[in-house]
Amino acid sequence: MPNPKRRHSQRRTSTRRAHDALKGHSLSECPNCHEKKMPHRACVKCGYYKGREVLEVEEAS
Repeated sequence: MPNPKRRHSQRRTSTRRAHDALKGHSLSECPNCHEKKMPHRACVKCGYYKGREVLEVEEAS
């Protein structure tokens, strides 16, 4: 199996790794309470999904 004869420069290595950074999650707005939530999931603040309540959310005291 072939091996590289010379090492890669730091610039070449970092240029290759420039696309390896992690991206943040895409967020959408809950139409009921207008909080940020992940798409296609029930809202953790109000418990609604697609206009109906699917989770029972306890109110913080």
